[in-house]
Amino acid sequence: QLQASGGGLVQVGGSLRLSCAASGGTFTGNYIGWFRRVPGKEREFVAYMTTAGSNAYYGDSVKGRFTISRDNAKNTVYLQMNSLKPEDTAVYFCASRYGSLSLRAMGNPGNYPYWGQGTQVTVSS
Repeated sequence: QLQASGGGLVQVGGSLRLSCAASGGTFTGNYIGWFRRVPGKEREFVAYMTTAGSNAYYGDSVKGRFTISRDNAKNTVYLQMNSLKPEDTAVYFCASRYGSLSLRAMGNPGNYPYWGQGTQVTVSS
């Protein structure tokens, strides 16, 4: 099971780092993705990477501002969020899956069978 944490309230231009840890110490799946959801909207792809940390991909709205990374020793995947904007306000989720798909498919939350609870990020202006 995945556990996301690190959300909170931050001002525009600020930073937050979210964490995604695997309960039991081992991720189920070798691809970890971050998604976010705003009430009334579909889940939006934010970023994904392999648990090996070899490649990372980002949604267009966060490129250049967010960085996904992992800590092998802690079995944790992070999402560093910089230059936050009000439109980044959402509940953020981490999810995992086995195996890769096309880049487009990897951005589809329906292709991730394992999800953690979300963590709220609020960016105030």
